[in-house]
Amino acid sequence: MLKQEVKKSLLEGAMIPAHPLALTEDRQLDEAGQRALTRYYIDAGVGGVAVGVHTTQFEIRDPQFNLYKRVLTLAIEEMNKAKVSDSFIKIGGISGPIEQAMEEATFLKEIGYDLGLLSMGGLQDASEEELIARTQIVAEIIPVIGFYLQPAVGGKVLSYDFWKQLANIPNVHAIKIAPFNRYQTIDVIRAVCNSERNEEIAIYTGNDDNIVNDLLTTYKISVGDKKLTKQIVGGLLGHWSVWTKTAVEIFDKISTYKSAEQIPSELLTLGQEITDANAAFFDPNNQFKGSIAGINEVLTRQGLLRGNWCLMDKEKLSPNQHEEIDRVYAEYPHLNDDAFVKENLTKWFSN
Repeated sequence: MLKQEVKKSLLEGAMIPAHPLALTEDRQLDEAGQRALTRYYIDAGVGGVAVGVHTTQFEIRDPQFNLYKRVLTLAIEEMNKAKVSDSFIKIGGISGPIEQAMEEATFLKEIGYDLGLLSMGGLQDASEEELIARTQIVAEIIPVIGFYLQPAVGGKVLSYDFWKQLANIPNVHAIKIAPFNRYQTIDVIRAVCNSERNEEIAIYTGNDDNIVNDLLTTYKISVGDKKLTKQIVGGLLGHWSVWTKTAVEIFDKISTYKSAEQIPSELLTLGQEITDANAAFFDPNNQFKGSIAGINEVLTRQGLLRGNWCLMDKEKLSPNQHEEIDRVYAEYPHLNDDAFVKENLTKWFSN
């Protein structure tokens, strides 16, 4: 069962970064760097963290690396050391076939994670019925956040009926929408509104290309003879793993306008600036091949990582991506949090 403090925080809306992976040049875990990243997010004022997800690199589960349990444990240790509040949302990534998903869910629950973000990645051959059954089994072990992972990075297109069934599963508490597609985003919101558990399901954006608009939009959905309203209350984003202190401040500012009659035009302009920065980090021009390396590059420039290395050699910056990151750094200086990082870097790397 989900703790009441966490459930309340999840439903009200939280700013949750997806936690990257700190490596040495020879692709070994950089434990000091990994701990420093978690400390950075906590001190930046986030509402929770998600570890073992796409931004952490799914390959941490591969036998040749065998990093999943170690990385998830380091993050929990740092959250415990920091004595985060009872409402702080601790999310661990779950992926793979049923047996693997069950094992990961059991491990997460044992070491203190609140929820499992259940990825459908790598399961393209599974039917929707099989994916629903898998979700039901995992939800019996740990509270679940459903995850609409975009096809470009290993997800698949899923139907309105699928999301309605998923929303009706007891112990599913939220859905992260990350198809990078407005039509599919609306499919999920309609499905949740038409489910029996509409008020128990929090919607979180993972659409890194549309963050501000997602957070500002109130959806009005017809359900029978009624109009239900639903908001995307928070975000769980790889984009928020960089420039995080500023992102927290922007999220807080957006939250004050959620119920306003008029949205300041400068917020919409800010949204487009964030989307432009995200394009440099996530590399959509090359089918997102440099997305993880792009995030790591920004953290490297700030001194939080030793380098932009990923576990797989093929995961690296695309041609011109370095220059694109230079460009958005110069064009949007109000979006970075370099001064905050510089001020605290020594502390985060201390024992």
